[in-house]
Amino acid sequence: MTRQQVLDLYFLDARHKLIEIAAFLDRVDRAEGEADFRLAALQRALQALPAWKEQRAAQTLLAFSDPTADPIPRAPGKGAVGAWPGAAS
Repeated sequence: MTRQQVLDLYFLDARHKLIEIAAFLDRVDRAEGEADFRLAALQRALQALPAWKEQRAAQTLLAFSDPTADPIPRAPGKGAVGAWPGAAS
């Protein structure tokens, strides 16, 4: 596809998702209490996005991923939380 075709097909969807992220961040800012590692991971990924010139989707996924190779003995909860709670790489 040409760039124009990609823009024609996907721009409104990308715009919608970006507005959703902005609204989410507004809600977090208005809420009381402390944020956790998930917000920090999201902020790191958003800040790094302009710097990534290739494989932005892969780099974004890696920003939320656990980089360790050793399995943990037991999962801490019933479901995924979407970000690794360990130290930022």
